[in-house]
Amino acid sequence: MKKEKINEQYVRYFCYICINLKKRDDMKYICTVCDFIYDPEIGDPEGGIEPGTQFEDIPDDWVCPLCGVGKEDFEPYND
Repeated sequence: MKKEKINEQYVRYFCYICINLKKRDDMKYICTVCDFIYDPEIGDPEGGIEPGTQFEDIPDDWVCPLCGVGKEDFEPYND
């Protein structure tokens, strides 16, 4: 296909799966143990995590403020 044709297809159509994916900067994460939801807009000020901090940027020694498990027990959350 020509490049112009491919670009035209992207303009006319969109992926129903991708359209619902969130950008990295607004992705929330949920604790699989206690269901605490880490929201980057809020951060965890009591845990030393400033609002606006992405989950990937939290130090590896950070723990869930509710149950105390580590980052490895969190998974992406789509609300």
